[in-house]
Amino acid sequence: MDSALCIQMNKVILGLLGTTLDTAAGARRWTRWRPTVSIFEAEDLAVTRLELLHPGSFRAQAETVQTDIARLSPDTTVRLHRLDIADPWDFQEVYGALHDFVRAYPFRPDDEEYLVHITTGSHVAQICLFLLTESHHIPGKLLQSSPPSRGRPTTPAVIDLDLARYDRIAARFAAVQREGQGLLKSGIATRNVAFNRMIEEIEHVAGSSRAPILLAGPTGAGKSHLARQVYALKRARRQLAGPLVEVNCATLRGDTAMSALFGHARGAFTGADRARPGLLLAAAGGCLFLDEIGELGLDEQAMLLRAIEEKRFLPVGGDKEVESDFQLLAGTNRDLGADVGAGRFREDLLARIDTWTYTLPGLRERPEDIEPNLDFELERWRQATGNQVRFNREANARFLAFATTPEATWPANFRDLNAAITRMATLAPGGRIDLPTVEAELGRLVARWHKAPARSRVDEVLGPTPMDRFDRVQLADVLAVCAQARSLSDAGRQLFAVSREERTSVNDADRLRKYLARFGLDWARVGPGG
Repeated sequence: MDSALCIQMNKVILGLLGTTLDTAAGARRWTRWRPTVSIFEAEDLAVTRLELLHPGSFRAQAETVQTDIARLSPDTTVRLHRLDIADPWDFQEVYGALHDFVRAYPFRPDDEEYLVHITTGSHVAQICLFLLTESHHIPGKLLQSSPPSRGRPTTPAVIDLDLARYDRIAARFAAVQREGQGLLKSGIATRNVAFNRMIEEIEHVAGSSRAPILLAGPTGAGKSHLARQVYALKRARRQLAGPLVEVNCATLRGDTAMSALFGHARGAFTGADRARPGLLLAAAGGCLFLDEIGELGLDEQAMLLRAIEEKRFLPVGGDKEVESDFQLLAGTNRDLGADVGAGRFREDLLARIDTWTYTLPGLRERPEDIEPNLDFELERWRQATGNQVRFNREANARFLAFATTPEATWPANFRDLNAAITRMATLAPGGRIDLPTVEAELGRLVARWHKAPARSRVDEVLGPTPMDRFDRVQLADVLAVCAQARSLSDAGRQLFAVSREERTSVNDADRLRKYLARFGLDWARVGPGG
């Protein structure tokens, strides 16, 4: 037999002196239940050492407990440790004191088994001991003692946090997670693996962090809807008490942008006949969703950064700062990293808001999710109109077959899907969407998508960007060449064929690279795979 299996582990208990129950004085101490002392009345728990933490003012009482344990269990060594805590109900102070003790303690898990007694001490201390054990700062198990039963001592219960007997707790926790994820998905049984994995992480982050969350992705991918669901989740879990304040930053222009966001004092400018609180103050205690945050001007970005970091800002024309603590959510369909390179977005603000960045995929990237979203859209129609509408089987199959083909481009993503369902539900004969209704709608979609002006390549790579017509036309042609070229050098040769013959030692690739850099672009974004 392996000798290692025969090693007898020494049991060591860590616990707090019960300043009320453990320190019963006089003759009555033997008639009252004393949690720490009672551990050693059990016959089947052999303890090598007790590490007893006590307040300095209770040294004498701790020595009494030490003496009484020696009578019951002569082979047990009781070591006293002074642990002064001014306020035993101050979580930060109690956790800090216990954490410092644990960090300095010379644990030897190879030959000692540690039991953490959580029956004594304030509720705060008990919670802190649980957390330190659960996080493995203390490499042991929990020990809970209980009063005598029918006059006979009871054996303390050992609680191993890693045992499968706590699967019910884990299952309950998992159920709460699933409930949160369902809320984020509005109850839609989405099937896209990548999307579901992203939602799982957002549920965890939303429940554990107050850091800003940045939602990126194309127009109509559902950024605004998801932001509302994140707020609903945090509100349901009582993490926020204030309102959800939404604003599309693309609507904030000129001098009114500062006032709308940060408010203004009376008389701050012509027409300011009264003070205005602003959106940041309106979101105090709640959530502020800044959609299309990349549309903010640089001055607004600077003030927003300070408001996020310091929870305070100065209204326009004001001489007194105001405070507002809010959860920030932001949305964008732009490449903010490229905007930083082009000088259109502050690097420090981007660093502050992209701790948690999630890019929502377009509808074409989630074909398996179109079917469950059909049911969701029909339910939204019912709630809005009070009319129940359903597909018949043939019509449903036809729509889904079209929706997942290359011909279905869904340029506006879920906005296109919602519009299609709205039209079909409105025209559905007798509340049933039939095949002729679907065929008519597919014709409308194809015609709309084909005749609608295609989004320019410039807008695709830069987003909506003010630009002189001369620069826009020139850049559009450069991007068209790059999209078809085999390499950066090949594109450069096509673009500079004439001027290259007139010059010597000209690097076409380098020349093109510098031109693209003026707009914050590089070959990876504009080449065939970009």
